[in-house]
Amino acid sequence: MKPWDDQYVEAKAPGVYVEDDFQLPRSSPFMTGVPVFLGVPGKPPLLPGKAPLRKEPRRLYEPMMLSLWSHFERHVGDPESHGYFAYAVRGFFANGGQRCFVVLLPDISVQSLETAFTGIAGHPDYALSAMNTVDLVCAPDLVKQEDRKLGFELQQMLVDHCETAGDRFAILDSWCSDGSKDVWQQWSEIDGKNGAIYYPWVKVRSFDGHSTVLVPPCGHIAGVYARTDQQVGVHKAPANEVLEGVLGLEREISQADQAELNPRRINCLRAFPGRGIRVWGARTLSGNDAWTYINVRRLFLTAVRRIESRAQDVAFEPNEPKLWARIERELESYFMEQFRRGALKGRTPEEAFYVKCNSETNPREVRDAGQIVTEIGLAPGVPFEFVVVRLIQGRGGVSLVGPVQAQQ
Repeated sequence: MKPWDDQYVEAKAPGVYVEDDFQLPRSSPFMTGVPVFLGVPGKPPLLPGKAPLRKEPRRLYEPMMLSLWSHFERHVGDPESHGYFAYAVRGFFANGGQRCFVVLLPDISVQSLETAFTGIAGHPDYALSAMNTVDLVCAPDLVKQEDRKLGFELQQMLVDHCETAGDRFAILDSWCSDGSKDVWQQWSEIDGKNGAIYYPWVKVRSFDGHSTVLVPPCGHIAGVYARTDQQVGVHKAPANEVLEGVLGLEREISQADQAELNPRRINCLRAFPGRGIRVWGARTLSGNDAWTYINVRRLFLTAVRRIESRAQDVAFEPNEPKLWARIERELESYFMEQFRRGALKGRTPEEAFYVKCNSETNPREVRDAGQIVTEIGLAPGVPFEFVVVRLIQGRGGVSLVGPVQAQQ
């Protein structure tokens, strides 16, 4: 027993007590729709150091897994003192989310985000870049930033982190009271294929239960991603889905508004009579037509995650035809499974995907560099054409380059 267990038990009446102590899992079953929420607490948590008792505040930058909304108050703190951050986590679970991570920052600044991404001295497990258990990133407190230029910079950092990690996607919020032109400006200031903007804010019930409050929608959207992944798969666009726990919108989006915002790749939330409040857009920030749709981008990101999780088995193997054939065989098996699930379109597997790992993709200079290059072509649901990328496996892990033109 721990040193404080005797005193703890003596203070309790006879019965069964549940004491959860969540630790960050380094290896877990492959799962999608798992966000990490970055936020600023109402009361400062402890800085890293000696492990505190469970009833003391959580430490800064320490990722903590939650699997129920009730765990937030027990392990993070009073929701009312955590503002947008807490509402986002609640919205995630209300919309079907099953697992998320939370990370507390001391403030909203460039340095705080950089520290969250790279970790702090003596605590390598705190680095978001080292986590292999998340595929979504949300930071609702970024839109508290009154300096919009700095706010755009922080959101760009979020998208850049997802691009660098190569296995996750950022869900961004607009600012409260923004009009169409304001959101257009936000889109023009932030670029990247691993992120999307949602507009406008949503009206939800406050934690006191007696009033309503406007909050950024990213947590609710993350829940929709998770729900869609569980029910269908990442190949299904997280759109035309009802937002649960939402009582209204900050402003009504008309068809005319949608017609203006959609080409700018702003994903609107709209209220439809008799059909509820729904996500009515599935576009990334990217200006690259191949990466227009969120489901297409996440299909590739999920493939990279799955492939990298299996790539450990071939590390240090001789880079020769026997290894190339093994890689082709394993990838073809994985993509065949996706084809059967409806993630890839085509009348036959040959129309839906191809995998090429041979002497053509691995010439002498590539092998001498300690890399294995595999070219894959997938025909996702939208657009109905091949989007070709190159998977490069080297000392730094598996990276994705593309899209590129398919070799004939």
